[in-house]
Amino acid sequence: MAEADPSSFASPDCCRTHHLYLRCRVDFESRSLRGTAALTVRAERDNLRCLVLDTKDLTIHKVVVNGQETTFALGQRHRFKGAPMEITLPFQLGKGQDVVVEISFETSPSSSALQWLAPEQTSGRRHPFLFSQCQAHHCRAVLPCQDTPSVKLTYYAEISVPNELVALMSAKRDGDMPDPEDSTRKIYRFNQTVPIPSYLIALVVGALESREIGPRTLVWAEKELVEKSAYEFAETEAMLKIAEDLAGPYMWGQYDLLVLPPSFPYGGMENPCLTFVTPTLLAGDRSLSNVIAHEISHSWTGNLVTNKTWEHFWLNEGHTVYLERRIGGRLFGEQFRHFQALGGWRELQNTINTLGGTNPLTNLIPNLKEVDPDVAYSSVPYEKGSALLLHLEQLLGGPDIFIGFLRAYIQQFAYKSVMTDDWKNFLYSYFKDKVDVLDTVDWNAWLNTPGMPPVKPTYDMTLSNACVALSQRWIKANESDLSSFSSADTKQMSSHQLIEFLALLLLENPLPVSHVRRMQEVYNFNEVNNSEIRFRWLRLCIQARWENAIPLALKMATEQGRMKFTRPLFKDLYKFEQSRVQAVNAFQQHRAEMHPVTAMLVARDLEVAGQTV
Repeated sequence: MAEADPSSFASPDCCRTHHLYLRCRVDFESRSLRGTAALTVRAERDNLRCLVLDTKDLTIHKVVVNGQETTFALGQRHRFKGAPMEITLPFQLGKGQDVVVEISFETSPSSSALQWLAPEQTSGRRHPFLFSQCQAHHCRAVLPCQDTPSVKLTYYAEISVPNELVALMSAKRDGDMPDPEDSTRKIYRFNQTVPIPSYLIALVVGALESREIGPRTLVWAEKELVEKSAYEFAETEAMLKIAEDLAGPYMWGQYDLLVLPPSFPYGGMENPCLTFVTPTLLAGDRSLSNVIAHEISHSWTGNLVTNKTWEHFWLNEGHTVYLERRIGGRLFGEQFRHFQALGGWRELQNTINTLGGTNPLTNLIPNLKEVDPDVAYSSVPYEKGSALLLHLEQLLGGPDIFIGFLRAYIQQFAYKSVMTDDWKNFLYSYFKDKVDVLDTVDWNAWLNTPGMPPVKPTYDMTLSNACVALSQRWIKANESDLSSFSSADTKQMSSHQLIEFLALLLLENPLPVSHVRRMQEVYNFNEVNNSEIRFRWLRLCIQARWENAIPLALKMATEQGRMKFTRPLFKDLYKFEQSRVQAVNAFQQHRAEMHPVTAMLVARDLEVAGQTV
């Protein structure tokens, strides 16, 4: 019996979905998707008479199995998992037999997977917009499915949308045609031939245009952002080539990018064939393109080899961060890779300071029984996971040797879902001549213990030293020393180094107001457009209790909805008595425009009552 997925009701040990044929109509009036999901399901044991699917806030109209209508029942609603849907098969299935289960369904306007934007929430302000975000466990709020990453399926989809809009999915585009039932609409077709977990099913509908930026890459955005986006992400093909050199051939054919409206809750989402990204990456100087390297890397670690349950999320994210930084090292040098990795270590310190060093969610493998994966989400799987891999790289003979292991791991488990034990057993068999070295690793401390890792990898400090030196000057400065700072301090620093300088200050006790006021005078951070710099600078100001920064911090917290920025800014504003009421009011005012998951988590942060997702 396989380890059950605590985030799903489905039982893949009884039967597994291996194909989905989705037909649906996108209705902006009712804010719903209506259609049919035909699941091809294979029995994994004899005498199968029923199957259980995940659903969340769906209306189910009917279920037809191999052409015969059958009965179904929705179970009790769980606070974050939705409701199990039990389908009674009209006949018994033997092990290995396939059946097509066709379900007519409709989504709720408050689906936790879908964000419906009014025209005024888009750049063009003329047309509505829809996007999905199914990771971790929200695909069940789009269609009935086995919503667990342990099940992988191919899919074909036909999506009907208004004529003036474009539909895209996490699949290869397969043309479009007029909707035979409605001349004001057209049907877009999609084909995903590589099996994927349900959380990678993705849909976007909007007034989108594209520009070619590489032999296998289009960048899609609203027309107001498309040229800027094409410039910002021009290095995509170079990154893809490096990733292939490191990890093996790219198996997905097309690699497109889609720039979403500002309420998109993540930096990026690795939907196959169509990475979703936040417009906060549009810095104008390509300095935030490491997020693209990260999403590209997911094509191997996450999308091809997938965590079996969300407790093993570090297998997706730790490996992806490791690969992302290897790409950065090829593009900008090994010192840059180490600089980024050290920044990640500081980010991990920051997260663990916030969550608490004994918090079980800071384990690399947390227990998610009755824990909402959205609430558990943090930088821990990313940064603790990649720190473990960097530590192993240093123990086992360096970058060239370790990338050989990573490539072999991807080859071994491609198209499968794995747990940490699968990874660890493969690590031991790959390095069978170095078992004594591997046995020196405190596996329990790394994997199953909260707080910071037991060992800190060795980092090249070359690019970090200037950041450390400048941050120390500010920390130690008295009022009389403030005149010694000038704009020359940061003239030689890259935007990455400015981010690190501010991150170092955030790990310390808050600065006095006089210091941040002087910092603004000499460095003029208020005028910087780079979202990563702006975010850390505004946190520093609010933590220093500088009232002048309150409107700027509120503006950044509400003008974009990337949770990495929005949640900490709201938390800081809430902790500062001068801005607490304003923070709560601003949240209430903007709540309806926020992504449902973002709104749920910010409401928790601000102790505001309200509906849960």
